[in-house]
Amino acid sequence: MEIWINPRCGKCRTALGALEGAGAEYTVRRYLEDPPTAVELEQVLERLGLEPWDITRLDEQSAQDLGMKKWTREPGDRARWIKAMADHPILIQRPIITADDGHAVVARTPEALKSVLP
Repeated sequence: MEIWINPRCGKCRTALGALEGAGAEYTVRRYLEDPPTAVELEQVLERLGLEPWDITRLDEQSAQDLGMKKWTREPGDRARWIKAMADHPILIQRPIITADDGHAVVARTPEALKSVLP
């Protein structure tokens, strides 16, 4: 599995600890240093079963500068949201874990985190 993290994020550190504690095999992607492409974001969103606005951190300065809280949330708007996240990876909610079986979660809650542990 792979986990997208910001090392300064407490929830990311908690998720890493849970993965270690469970003996899970995983790779770490520091997505601020190695940002996902728009295609990768599309793939992760499909695995998550979510829309881009569902995993966008709207309180970040980048989102405020772009006026994202006012953006519409229709199927035709997906590309705009995804481009913004690809251009400004700080906007991506974290941690995101993609499991080898195709399952993916935004591991912000204990329940979501447990769903990907071996």
